[in-house]
Amino acid sequence: MAFEVIMPKLGVDMQEGEIIEWKKAEGDTVTEGEVLLEIMSDKTNMELEAEESGVLLKITRQAGEVVPVTEIIAYIGEAGESISTLASETVAEAASPVEESVAAPRVEVSAVVVATPQNHGGKVRATPAARKLAVEQGVDLGLVPGTGANGRVHKDDVENFKGAQPKATPLAAKIASDKGIDLATVVGTGARGKITKEDVLALVAPAVVAETVQVPKAEEKRAKELPEGVEIIKMSAMRKAISKGMTHSYLTAPTFTLNYDIDMTNLMALRKQVLEPIMNKTGLKVTFTDLIGLAVTRTLMKEEHRYLNASLINDAQEIELHKFVNIGIAVGLDEGLVVPVVHGADKMSLSDFVVASKDVIKKAQTGKLKAAEMSGSTFSITNLGMFGTKTFNPIINQPNSAILGVASTVQTPVVIDGEIKIRPIMALCLTIDHRIVDGMNGAKFMVDLKNLLENPLELLI
Repeated sequence: MAFEVIMPKLGVDMQEGEIIEWKKAEGDTVTEGEVLLEIMSDKTNMELEAEESGVLLKITRQAGEVVPVTEIIAYIGEAGESISTLASETVAEAASPVEESVAAPRVEVSAVVVATPQNHGGKVRATPAARKLAVEQGVDLGLVPGTGANGRVHKDDVENFKGAQPKATPLAAKIASDKGIDLATVVGTGARGKITKEDVLALVAPAVVAETVQVPKAEEKRAKELPEGVEIIKMSAMRKAISKGMTHSYLTAPTFTLNYDIDMTNLMALRKQVLEPIMNKTGLKVTFTDLIGLAVTRTLMKEEHRYLNASLINDAQEIELHKFVNIGIAVGLDEGLVVPVVHGADKMSLSDFVVASKDVIKKAQTGKLKAAEMSGSTFSITNLGMFGTKTFNPIINQPNSAILGVASTVQTPVVIDGEIKIRPIMALCLTIDHRIVDGMNGAKFMVDLKNLLENPLELLI
């Protein structure tokens, strides 16, 4: 029997995923565990494996499409098998009204089905509507007896499963979740006590109710013709993730930025000295970002700067101090910004850091980053110096307590021992979360970092 391939829910906050590339074409033989396609969830590319062996009968969503979680993207089955039955079942469930009408009562499935779950311990066959409802109501599909062919779980099976109490329509469940309403406190007026949209809205303030009811009308207005020269495009999954993350950081953390000038004379000389030896050892070229990243790591490991290597946790009621340093390095792509992480930077030599940073940066540029390589940073660096940026206020990469912005290096006249000399001066911009770090502590960190960058031989010790 053919089965559906659905867009998986890879994280608690994941609502949709973008199909990057199908690794198999229609008609190809697929083996269980073989990579079927590549998707992007938020800013992470993931390879999805086939859960069954067979033939890829039909691809319903193509590369480049953004697909809601649990929606069908393909079918796998036996060669020549028809998917019309599966497709008709899906359409029938999708076309069913969101809320039950008070029509003729249905027979409770649980009353006529053997209580032992048919899917427990194996692959769960279920319709997309059933999977979606199970996610919304927190039901383990493996425990739901399926009434469909070969034990396939339908939406009705999930609705009638005793573990799904309190019963509510999907729209009611969504509104309750959005408004922070516990469904257990809502009295259902639908068939057999099911909670409907109206039941939930009755508990919401009138102004909010009006706003909720008016949402579809606002969407209808967007169907009007656009003025000449105007185009509306959908946000990519990556752009949405960036938007969400930056908005959260900007609105959550009260920040301030410290700006310092760094004399790069000695650091430039050091780079010139180690360039060839590190190239011979690693095959890679050391950059100023590598040198700055290692200098930041060494400075963060000082006990007096531990709060710049920390995170707020438990609703900002506790501070998590890190005894290690994981450096996030912002990488700009045409599609958006990603922050791959060099884990365990505090244990690395300069050549180790060069190898590790180049590895994750290359993966970022080729879209091969894994989720683990984009998480766990304790401090981040973003470099806009190559674009001639003189100064800027970088936004903190939550949950870090600080981020260092690297601006351009400019030949600048400075006064040294009473004489005017031309020196290569680089601007550094440190943005700090004031909930964790005070201005004085941030300034002390920058003073130590400045001293290390201007006297960088310690980086080789």
